[in-house]
Amino acid sequence: MSMINCPLCFSKESSLFYKDETGEYRLCKLCALVYVLKEKHLDEETEKARYDLHTNSSEDQGYRQYLSKVSTPVLERISKEAKGLDFGSGPGPTLSLLFEEAGHEMKIYDHFYAKDEAVLELKYDFITSTEVIEHLYKPSDVLDRLWNMLNDKGLLCVLTQPYVKEEAFSKWYYKNDPTHVCFFCLETMNYLAKKWTAELEVVSKDIFIFKKSI
Repeated sequence: MSMINCPLCFSKESSLFYKDETGEYRLCKLCALVYVLKEKHLDEETEKARYDLHTNSSEDQGYRQYLSKVSTPVLERISKEAKGLDFGSGPGPTLSLLFEEAGHEMKIYDHFYAKDEAVLELKYDFITSTEVIEHLYKPSDVLDRLWNMLNDKGLLCVLTQPYVKEEAFSKWYYKNDPTHVCFFCLETMNYLAKKWTAELEVVSKDIFIFKKSI
């Protein structure tokens, strides 16, 4: 038994999931999150330098098409008047534009590129977070805050790549990004749904929508 607390559920019970020359990946026995130890966390300057390498643009039709796999299912589930937030919008906000083009009022937030804390004090009908949650050093704090920012019957849509089994993890490309520090699976998402008393819809293997039941 390890005394290393899970950053999502704070359980002290974890086991070694995988280890390489960079350090350990722990598996939480309660919520099934796989996470790296704090020693592997980058400092803020180094982390931002990695993100600055991203070249995604709102004019890139391929990127817009990729993000449509998030916008399409959300648009199918919200009203015409719904107001949203794209959390972790990145250096080239694009998902928010897809919703704006569909007639929705949008706000954006990004810790490095759009750090407007005021938007985190508002309420929303839907929140999207695309390939963001795997970067969170404090996933419990951030995800709970997002959940509490939703109006009744609001939606939280997250896109992340679920981790693969131990025997395939060593070759899994997703873990090789040093800014990826926690990895989710369906069991982890079910843990969050139970914690929040939310309805969970698995849209695809990497897209999860949580809905407030009231």
